[in-house]
Amino acid sequence: MYAQRHAVAVTTAADGSATAYSPVLTGLLSQIRYVKTDFADGSTITITAEATGETLWTETAVNASATRAPRQATHTTAGAAALYAAGGAAVNDKIALANDRIKIVIADGGDSKSGTFHFILE
Repeated sequence: MYAQRHAVAVTTAADGSATAYSPVLTGLLSQIRYVKTDFADGSTITITAEATGETLWTETAVNASATRAPRQATHTTAGAAALYAAGGAAVNDKIALANDRIKIVIADGGDSKSGTFHFILE
């Protein structure tokens, strides 16, 4: 397995908001690591695939550095939810990105505050 890391530093405007983008990426998203520098406590982080708008991570009231391993639900070829057992837990898998950028949106991050997002793709 070959993994690649892409780091994106984000700095907020005076109103506490920011929007930043990764370079164009292709691969399976394995992990997102948020490293807090000084974003305000209670920040809202919304991370999506730019082309499709697919949610990769969204969380409110983020106060500290965090690692997330986002997964999406899988489906059968008939479009039904894939389950581990009848009526059981959903089968989740890594999210694929194909020639897409990752969009990072920060709200309530504080005036001129920063943090870095590390995206690990396989």
